This record gives sequence, C-alpha cells and structure tokens, in this order.
Amino acid sequence: MAKRNVTVRMKADHEYEAVNPQGNVVAIDMYDPQDKKAQSPMDMILSALGSCASVDAVLMMKKKRKTVLDFIVEVEGERNEGVPAYYTDIDMKFILISPDAKDEEFAKVVTLAVEKYCSVASSLNANITFSSEVRKA
Repeated sequence: MAKRNVTVRMKADHEYEAVNPQGNVVAIDMYDPQDKKAQSPMDMILSALGSCASVDAVLMMKKKRKTVLDFIVEVEGERNEGVPAYYTDIDMKFILISPDAKDEEFAKVVTLAVEKYCSVASSLNANITFSSEVRKA
C-alpha cells in the first residue's frame, strides 16, 4: 500500500497552507466569497476530482491518437444543509476541444476515467477509516 502525506499549517485565523514532501504548497482559506484569496477545503475536493478525472481522460484520448487542443471540466457540488456540510451530489461537465475525436469515444473515455481510473472519485466512494493523534508542542 502506497502512502501519501501533506502537512497543513495555520498561517492566520482563516488561512492555511498544505505542503507535500516535495515542497509544493497549496494555499487554503475559509473567508467569505468576497474576501477569498484561495480555495476552501471543499473547493479543493471538487478541484481534485475534476483534475484527477481530466488527467485520466486526456491521457486516454491521446493514447487513442486523438488531438486534444483544450480540455475543461466544470465541477459543481451540492452540499448537505446541516453540519457537516458534505457533498451529497457532484456534477461534472467535460468539454473537449478536438478536431478528430468522436462524441461516443469521448463519452466512453470520460466514464472510464471517472468510474474506473480516478483515485479521487474512488476515494469519495470508499469506506475510509480515520485516525487522529493529539500532541501539544
């Protein structure tokens, strides 16, 4: 089993950053929409899902020797009204700009990308065990 990790550190009351072992930094904030500087954790779930499915779909289209001029996925999540406000539904709209790809093959590739190959989509469907440890420095 391969492990991955990130370290999340508070920068200010509503600002955080996540850093992976390679030093890649992602800014996170919990400000109201008019004051946003970065994505919220829930935005990042949608971004992770959309980018994961995109990478797989684009690679499959290129493996089929199709020209990919542009690729966009619009991801929208519907959240639970109560606490916690988890996603109850996520809708993805995939847009491929390609002069030689057929709609049917693109639809099959997207289905495979989301339902079979995307680790983020599988994680959202998984029965995940959580553990925590509390330390005071």
